[in-house]
Amino acid sequence: MTQHQSTQTMKPATAAKKLGVYLEATPAEFREGVVSRAELNALQTDPPQWLRDLRRDGPHPRPVVAAKLGVSISGLARGGVTEPLTTEQIEALKQERPEWLERERATQAEVRKEAARLKKRGSEGGA
Repeated sequence: MTQHQSTQTMKPATAAKKLGVYLEATPAEFREGVVSRAELNALQTDPPQWLRDLRRDGPHPRPVVAAKLGVSISGLARGGVTEPLTTEQIEALKQERPEWLERERATQAEVRKEAARLKKRGSEGGA
């Protein structure tokens, strides 16, 4: 049955998102082509050096920056972070602990706590 399937491809932006990397920092040949599902799987399974370097050092896209800082993407925007950051810049922010970061981390912790409470309540409610 797999013989009749066409090869699924995606735009580089979609592949970069799935790989958790900032598209503009990827090599030109990645940005200018299309990525098949098999190529994406190969990149995830055995990442080339450029991908390992990007994941380690950045620049990182906003979802990755937000996760590394423990805040939401909206929290980043409220804190004035609108550009991709490198791992070094993220670590510097963690050390500096600006007021906005502490506030957004507290907000994120409350959101998680409330989500857990609702999930628990939903599972106790039956049906």
